[in-house]
Amino acid sequence: MSTDEPPDDELLARLRLHPDAIGLLFERHARAVHRFLARRTGPQAADDLLAEVFVAATTARERVHAHPSGSALPWLYGIARNVVRAHLRRRAPTPGWPPDDHMDWAAVDDRLDALGRRDELRRALAALTPDERDVLLLVAWDGLTPAEAGSVLGISGDAARSRLARARRRAQAALDSAPRKDISWT
Repeated sequence: MSTDEPPDDELLARLRLHPDAIGLLFERHARAVHRFLARRTGPQAADDLLAEVFVAATTARERVHAHPSGSALPWLYGIARNVVRAHLRRRAPTPGWPPDDHMDWAAVDDRLDALGRRDELRRALAALTPDERDVLLLVAWDGLTPAEAGSVLGISGDAARSRLARARRRAQAALDSAPRKDISWT
């Protein structure tokens, strides 16, 4: 962001009366919102859903309140989360393991640098409840603070921190109980 561009909280305030301010928010945050969508629906669906998010944001502009961090991302991720839910309701269920919870496992695999433990890490994420997985991924992948993740999920910052701690403990326990595979490089 250049010095002459307003911060997110000013853009959000301006957005209420000037819907064209969504353009600057789009330029600033479209890549992050697209990654958020792609991890949950796949890259092809994310391309289509990205526009839906910003149309919904423009429609909801009179109800926007900036997060205390000043970032527009918690608000945009909250809208994106609702768009993903609507998209998944419209989509026919597909069978698979772990049970189809609409997790984009290809994105999980791409993100992991511990290729040798990929299956263990997938099982650890699958061991979490959807709510625990949501907060963990918002913090770990999307770089939000627990308070910002709570805002996206519609819960308090304290509830998000508690849920994150529980998710980390459960994921670690799943990793610790998984049989270790020795990787030979010879």
